[in-house]
Amino acid sequence: MRYSTLGASGLSVSRVCLGTMTWGIQNVQSDADEQIQHALDAGINFFDTAEMYPVPPNEPTQGDTERCIGDWLSRNPSMREKMIIATKIAGPGFPYIRHNSPITGETIGLAIEGSLSRMKTDYIDVYQLHWPNRTTPHFGKHLVNQIKPSRLDVEKEKASKRDILTGIKKALDSGKIRHWALSDDTPWGIHTYLELCKEMGIPQPVSIQNEFNLLHVKDWAYLIETCVYENIAYLPWSPLSGGMLSGKYLNGALPEGSRWTFEQRNGIFRNTPYSEQAVQAYCDIAKKFNITPSQLALAWCDQVDGVTSTIIGATTMPQLKENIAAFDITLSSECLEEVNNVLRQFPAPF
Repeated sequence: MRYSTLGASGLSVSRVCLGTMTWGIQNVQSDADEQIQHALDAGINFFDTAEMYPVPPNEPTQGDTERCIGDWLSRNPSMREKMIIATKIAGPGFPYIRHNSPITGETIGLAIEGSLSRMKTDYIDVYQLHWPNRTTPHFGKHLVNQIKPSRLDVEKEKASKRDILTGIKKALDSGKIRHWALSDDTPWGIHTYLELCKEMGIPQPVSIQNEFNLLHVKDWAYLIETCVYENIAYLPWSPLSGGMLSGKYLNGALPEGSRWTFEQRNGIFRNTPYSEQAVQAYCDIAKKFNITPSQLALAWCDQVDGVTSTIIGATTMPQLKENIAAFDITLSSECLEEVNNVLRQFPAPF
């Protein structure tokens, strides 16, 4: 396993981050136990979760993923110091999580206490804002004019960020979190927080995780360039585009127990005719170079300049082993050129 420094944190994190959002619906505790142990044995020390998990999110299971981690830690307390655990506070969108409230300095404190309790730990290594209070071009909202930034009250937004940072500072000072980070934000969001951190004397965010994969490359190169120059780790989530890039959903297939067989909060917005054509092309490339489609997609993410660690997830052990093995693959220049040719044809397929 290879390791990279997580932005300005000084933490050395594995190039593979184990995502956990299937634990609690698609996976039970015994599955989580097996995945955690296998990840640790493979050299993975970085684990990502969130208070709203598992996915698809719903009120009866909210927080169960963190509870799976807490159950394992309660039986393996000596392993806590060997793990870098990142979790997230949910923004507005869920009536059953703090009554749909936005992220504020006050709700950060409440959310952290909940996560600490569920995970049975005294501290969180990296605490992330799951998405901004303002609407951003994520979750399929990135086409031109789907969001109109001219309508944002910029000064009100900055005031909200200052309030959030007061909550972050309190959590840092108390030792309940070691570092803080962003998720599903933009270059403007990053730079605004950097300016406010300097203004308020607060440590800068150490990372950002955004969706990034062969069907969704909008962060290249502008946001990733920002991350590199500002010493903020870039963490791709959904590197398989919700499982599409594995090829398992081609031609309308819905394998039993797969994520798309569950009700989707935002619908299956990635599933378009253009995505289908792109996925088929990537599957053909993978076959030509004797690797699986998932391994092609993951190895491609890993070789992108500026990527620090890629967040993977799996519902079965064979999937997990296949995905981890992708990070030992070096894609040839011929393979990468064929991938680039498909990217040229389908730069924004959904």
